Amino acid sequence: MTDTARARKLADRIRVVVAETLQRRIKDPRLGFVTITDARVTGDLREASVFYTVHGDETAREASAAALESAKGILRSTVGRETGVRFTPTLTFVLDAIPDTARHLDDLLVKARAQDAEVRSVAVGKSFAGEADPYRKPGEYDDVDGEGSLDADDEAEDE
Repeated sequence: MTDTARARKLADRIRVVVAETLQRRIKDPRLGFVTITDARVTGDLREASVFYTVHGDETAREASAAALESAKGILRSTVGRETGVRFTPTLTFVLDAIPDTARHLDDLLVKARAQDAEVRSVAVGKSFAGEADPYRKPGEYDDVDGEGSLDADDEAEDE
C-alpha cells in the first residue's frame, strides 16, 4: 500500500491531465461543456474515479458520457505519459451529483424562507403567553429564613 499523500497527489495530477486533454486533444462532437471536478485514486494506485459535470440537459449528459467512454483509452495513455507512474490507473468516469444536490438545497432554503415569512406574518401584533418577564429576580421577596428560598411561612407573610 502507498501513503494517502501520494494517492492524493496522483489524483490531482490525473484531474489536471484529463481536463487539459479534453480541452486540447479530444475533438468528439458529442462532448458537451464538460468540467472535471474531482479525481480519486484507490490506495493501490490501480483505479481512478474521475468526477465530471456537464452543462446542459439529460441528452447532453448522455452524449458526453458516451464521448468520455470512447476517449477513455486516449485519456489513460496520456495520463500514463504525463504522470510517469509504473502502472497507469484505469479510469472510471462518474457524473458528479454536486450540482443536483446544490439545486435541491437551494429549493429547500427557499421553502424554509417562505415558511419563516408565514410564521412572522402570523406573529405580528401577538404577545407571549404569561408575564413579560417570567423569571424571579433577587431581592423581590424577603428572605427571612436565610436559606435563599421561600417556604410556606415566607409566602404567608407576603400576603
